[in-house]
Amino acid sequence: MEFGAVLQTNPPASRTVHLAKLAEQHGFEYVWTFDSHLLWQEPYVIYSAILAETNRVIVGPMVTNPATRDWTVTASVFATLNEMYGNRTVIGIGRGDSAVRVTNGAPTTLKTLRESIHVIRELANSRSVEYNGAELQFPWSRGSEVEVWVAAYGPLALKLTGEVGDGFILQLADLDIAEWMIKTVRDAAEKAGRDPMSIKFCVAAPMYIGDNIEHMRNQTRWFGGMVGNHVADIVAKYGEGSSVPSALTDYIRAREGYDYNQHGLAGNSHADFVPDEIVDRFCVLGTAEQHIEKLTALKELGVDQFAGYLQHDNKEETMRQYGEIVMPALREHIVAKA
Repeated sequence: MEFGAVLQTNPPASRTVHLAKLAEQHGFEYVWTFDSHLLWQEPYVIYSAILAETNRVIVGPMVTNPATRDWTVTASVFATLNEMYGNRTVIGIGRGDSAVRVTNGAPTTLKTLRESIHVIRELANSRSVEYNGAELQFPWSRGSEVEVWVAAYGPLALKLTGEVGDGFILQLADLDIAEWMIKTVRDAAEKAGRDPMSIKFCVAAPMYIGDNIEHMRNQTRWFGGMVGNHVADIVAKYGEGSSVPSALTDYIRAREGYDYNQHGLAGNSHADFVPDEIVDRFCVLGTAEQHIEKLTALKELGVDQFAGYLQHDNKEETMRQYGEIVMPALREHIVAKA
């Protein structure tokens, strides 16, 4: 299993770069960031600084969307970063949440998401593509390689992921939901004639190592509120009797609204409806040993990467214990002499 650290680009940018460098020092392979240009600082600028001050971590958004930027601009950013720093980028993409809703926009259609994935991936991988009736290609890009991982929850979005995604980002760590979603994505890939095992699976959720469960819950309850935005869209589209697991849909019945000014903020005031059970199921909380137990179960389901959100008051210590205790337990053990 590989590991990523998910950061918000709160000012100062130097703090984000510092945390990214610390993640690399502790052995994380990926550094992801939120991508919401009004709420936080522009991540694509900060990626350049992270890549310049690290040696091997792969960086990218969790997640960008097709609406905020022209697709050719998104592709150009990653092709340029790859030319400058080697192929050390990844693109997480979804229909859009805070980045579009804060500007009174709405998530894009799945058709638009599908088309954007194709255009962005072809251009960012130094290939030509048809866009707006023209055949386009970056004449300056040679050998750029970047994967596009799709964030999804609903049945049709999961189907799209299986058909076109290089990877799947599931933003919660519930075992039952993860099992259903992984199977749904793999089934869609197989029906589309793809190798279902070729799709990488990333579970992203808050990770907090500690022994005060109430404090950890209060620091990560925001996550259930964030996920609730997407779940509300699913319920509105499919109803409560759909194939989506009730474990994902039931808890939002008490949801009354959402304040994007507190998006992803520990201790925010609009996530009180999220019960402790959901916090425990969606997040990875507790001692290092409890993290190992839950991540082992996710690994057995087929999860290739765990990306831990670090929007809480124990970032450095959590990363340290992951580097020293958790990650070694989830990786292949190699001995010097058999």
